[in-house]
Amino acid sequence: MRLSVRHETHYDYDTPLAYSAQRLHLWPVDFAAQSTVSWAISAPGFDRALAYTDGFGNRVHMITFGDIEGPVSIVAEGVVDVEDSAGVVKGLNCAAPDAVFLRQTKSTTVTASIRSLADKQFAGRSVLDGLHALMAEIHARVAYEIGATHAHTTAAEAFADGRGVCQDHAHIFAAACRAAGIPARYVTGYLVTGMGASSTAAHAWAEALVPDLGWVGFDPANATCPTENYVRVAAGLDATGVAPIRGSRRGGTGERMRVEVRVEIAQQ
Repeated sequence: MRLSVRHETHYDYDTPLAYSAQRLHLWPVDFAAQSTVSWAISAPGFDRALAYTDGFGNRVHMITFGDIEGPVSIVAEGVVDVEDSAGVVKGLNCAAPDAVFLRQTKSTTVTASIRSLADKQFAGRSVLDGLHALMAEIHARVAYEIGATHAHTTAAEAFADGRGVCQDHAHIFAAACRAAGIPARYVTGYLVTGMGASSTAAHAWAEALVPDLGWVGFDPANATCPTENYVRVAAGLDATGVAPIRGSRRGGTGERMRVEVRVEIAQQ
């Protein structure tokens, strides 16, 4: 499947922006089931960007710019070929040892209820069967509701409330996996939601390490493993670590952000 992606982020300010430094996770990495045909980022200072591959295998760009009075736009767009691998991720280089992905963060801190969730799903099951059961259980118990949570909501909070978005589903899944001793990583990317459809955010899911199979993706928000409708961009311990755009600024008070993501099927 050939997918076309356009991810636009626009910022408006009440006062001039004196200086800004931003880290971008906006460039897909190729692996066995995914190949980038073309990709480009348009942003202030991108021509001077520091580009590098981090310890998790993500392609990262650091940009700096300043002395801007008007709006700022950061646009990532391109075309990617994707195959349906039933969620199995092969051929992706990650320097970090697998055990790193057992580390809990503030966003994935395990509570008694999340530990109980993990214990029930993996009891008497193989790791792979338990992961599928965990994905289905999170999907059933945490309703997808835009606006119910925010960027800093933890897995424990979303699970207790029974509401959240894809970020929360992925955090809960990762937290439960790590509680069960299974390495898990948080993944950001894009998902085809319908012809001509757009959304106000990228998508998120999780990957877990399965013995004798390797890393496998699970999307609890949609109760499915990633297919050819998904574009994988970056992975880390949680959403904070692989946010599409994250940084700091001086000036630019009253910041207002608007995001539009469009993913379409370019060729089947």
